[in-house]
Amino acid sequence: MKENIFKLSADQLKEIALDLQQKVENGLNNHNTEIQCIPTYIKPKTLGVEGQATVLDLGGTNYRASVVSFKDGETDIYPPDGWSKDLSVMKTKGFTAKDLFAEQASFLKDLKMPERSPIGYCFSYPAECLPDGDAKLLRWTKGVDIQEMIDQPIGKPLKEFLNTQGEAEFTAVKVINDTVASLFAGLSDSTYDAYIGLIVGTGTNMATFIHSDNIGKLDKELNWQGLTPINLESGNYHPLHLTAIDDQVDIASGTQNAQRFEKAVSGMYLGKIFTTLFPLDGFDDKFDAKSLTDLINKPEKQKKKHVQAARRIYKRSAKLVAASLAGLVAVMVSHNPEIKKVCLTAEGSLFWSKVKSCKAYNKQVSKYLKRVLEELGHEDVKVKVNEIHNANLIGSAVAALS
Repeated sequence: MKENIFKLSADQLKEIALDLQQKVENGLNNHNTEIQCIPTYIKPKTLGVEGQATVLDLGGTNYRASVVSFKDGETDIYPPDGWSKDLSVMKTKGFTAKDLFAEQASFLKDLKMPERSPIGYCFSYPAECLPDGDAKLLRWTKGVDIQEMIDQPIGKPLKEFLNTQGEAEFTAVKVINDTVASLFAGLSDSTYDAYIGLIVGTGTNMATFIHSDNIGKLDKELNWQGLTPINLESGNYHPLHLTAIDDQVDIASGTQNAQRFEKAVSGMYLGKIFTTLFPLDGFDDKFDAKSLTDLINKPEKQKKKHVQAARRIYKRSAKLVAASLAGLVAVMVSHNPEIKKVCLTAEGSLFWSKVKSCKAYNKQVSKYLKRVLEELGHEDVKVKVNEIHNANLIGSAVAALS
């Protein structure tokens, strides 16, 4: 591969950042936009969180459950990394809402539950948050398609199902996106001017706080005021400077013209970009981001052209994420020029992956984010990447107890 079709120049990254900035502003003020900017009607407690919550975390294919306790400034998670279960079965044709609830309830038999507790439900699919703390499913992604659940509340039916199982009483449910959960987890350090939650794993997304004065689409009847958690659903952003290979991946995905950013950067699609580039080289259909990083880490067993292409796809993903973050920071600073120090709480296996012969993914994101911010004239804004173990569980518990 002599020509690097995945190369992005400094000018192109700046263009992407400015384009995302404009589209985020559009999403804050209008409905049904490319970047939806979905408000979450929960004001998280930042200090003095006390109590116990049951946390459910439904990601791409993995489901976790845990009991999270806050006492005297200490956090306890039981089991330490959550009880987990592979829920790839939810992608099966004919899989129903009741099937999903039954699968999700199976943790009750294995965990010692408190007699009564609220639920913090981390739900990693596009959903519109409701004023009561629940959320309505907008659409499925990541290969899931349980049609009967679309446009329906997510938390209440699950809570009611769990309460029929007789193992414990669940008093309330708060539903938040995984990026919002990461956002809330970062609040444990109050020394920052602003906060961002980021996911780069199976899928990708961002969240931050936006003041209600800058969210033109808020329903005035709600009388909602102050800093508002915003789930951008940025995976649906259609960035500039994609390639013909990206177009082929999009066409083959079955969800054409949707989630274009996610299809260019996330773990679910990096392998598809690679195999689309080399359709006759015998790579398995299951080739994914882990396969890509394994290939980079064992170059001696691979063809030079394959290793080179894999590195370029990996690096472009990090650059695109950096540009998108820079665009979001530009939005935040335009609303509040006093922002100089930003906490970025990041989750996702791809974001924290490491490869040989080039910088780890998170280091590349930090490097290019700094450069793009300088190009935008925000060189005085510093973004610190923060890794919080089990951020999803902690942030969801904060939501449940807020």
